Order: sequence, then C-alpha cells, then structure tokens
Amino acid sequence: MTDSRWKNLFLEVIGCLISAAGLYSFAVAAEVPVTGVAGIGAILYRLFGLPIGVTNILINVPIVLVCFRLLGKDFFLRSVRCMILFAVFTDFLLPALPVYTGNRMLATLCGGVISGIGDALIYMQNSSTGGLDFITMAIKAKHPHMPFGNLTFGAALAVILANGLVFHDVDSIIYGLIFNFLASYIINRMMFGFNACMVALIVTSDGPAICDMIGRTVDRGSTILKGFGGYAQDERDVVMCACSSKQLYIINREAKRLDPGSFIVMLQANEVAGEGFRRLELGGSGGAE
Repeated sequence: MTDSRWKNLFLEVIGCLISAAGLYSFAVAAEVPVTGVAGIGAILYRLFGLPIGVTNILINVPIVLVCFRLLGKDFFLRSVRCMILFAVFTDFLLPALPVYTGNRMLATLCGGVISGIGDALIYMQNSSTGGLDFITMAIKAKHPHMPFGNLTFGAALAVILANGLVFHDVDSIIYGLIFNFLASYIINRMMFGFNACMVALIVTSDGPAICDMIGRTVDRGSTILKGFGGYAQDERDVVMCACSSKQLYIINREAKRLDPGSFIVMLQANEVAGEGFRRLELGGSGGAE
C-alpha cells in the first residue's frame, strides 16, 4: 500500500475493473473456469443466468464471518468495498461492452494475465474481492512464507474440476488450469517480484574499502561478516549486499578493481525486507486509510 488513501482507492478501483474484465470479458465468454467464489458464480451464471457479482457477495457472507477476526476490521472494510466494485463492473459495466469471442486458447491466455494483474493490484492495496481470497489471505497471514499465488492456485483447483464435471467439458479443465496458473504466476511476480533482487557475497581482504565503494557507486548499504579461509587458514572479510542486477554488475566490476584477488558469489533473492526495500503486509490495518 501507499501512504495516500486516494491513491490506494484509485488502484483498488483499477484492480477491480481489470480483474472483472479478465473474468467476464475473457474467461466467462470463452467458458473457461476461474478461481474460487467467482468461479462458482460463473458456474451459476452459465446454469441459471444469476449475476456473477451479486452471487459473489452472497456466497462471501459466511466466509467473511469466519475470517473477519484474523484479518481485521480495516482489511474487511476494504474487501467489502472491492466486492461491491467487482459486482458493479461484472454485472453492469462489462455486460454493456464487447467481450472477446475469438480463439479459446487466446482467451485463456489473455484472461489469465489480465486477471492476475487486476488481482495483484487489489492484493497490493491490502484488500481482496472476498471469497477464497479471504481464506488464502488468512492462511498467508498465519504462514507468511507460503507463496500467495500458489495458495490461490490450490484453492481454485476444486472449482475447476467442478466446472468440468458439471458441464462435461474436459477441455475446460485444461483451459482452467492454464488460466489460473498464469493468474497465479502474475500475482506472485507483481506482489513479490518488485522486491526480488540480487545478493552479492564478496570475500575480500579489505572489507571497509568494499563497503565504501558500494555506498559511493550504487548507494546501497552493506554488511561485513567475518570469514576464515578453509585452505590458507587466514581471516577474510565477507561483504554482503542486497542490490539490483544492474547494481550487482557495478559492484562486481569495482570490487575486482579494488581487490583483484576477491571472490564474489552472486545469488538471487526472491524477496528482501528492510531499509530501501518495500515490504508487503497482508491483513490488519496495512497502512493509510
């Protein structure tokens, strides 16, 4: 979330619109199963013509009551707002606009990417459109180490299989898996990919000089760890620094210039939290309201 209430609200509205478009204009139009309660709503829409958005809100009531205490009042209020926005876009705005009626695989690919972008924007504002999102958010709040996109994908699997059984459409199961895999991948990349970075471990004889170089050239902090050579049995400094790929190239080049005998290990970090890196928080107040 940002520190601006209006910016957060704007991103929520955009996220709900994009998510609804991926669902209604691509997935539902191509009869591709989608995630969670929205997926149940899509099944009921195809069977009985019930509005997806309103159905989504009604099914959410017992789920919200179960997860309310764990996720907190502020998260609940933001999610109710998103559920209403999602219902308005799905039931009133998008039906008045053209939907994609082309190739089913293209609809699956485009819908998965679009839905993933919309859902990630919503989640990044510490909100959701309810349904199984509440359950996966609750699990994520209890177990922060679990990848959120994977939780979303797992929760969607039962609905995908149910869709295939109800409509006797085996192909829809395959399309649904592709759709939700793409959506989950995009969610993971957008929510945590922005905090992904590289980590440099520089074994050197002059740690303070390397730290000074890192601060001057890429404006990053670093930490000196004390090491002990296994072969030469001599003390060495191990400088650790989290940085971007571009900054890592500069650090590598300058470290070799300062200490030609240095040994550098470059690692990929999925997420970094701390000064200079934004941390995503789920549930609770989550920032400015």
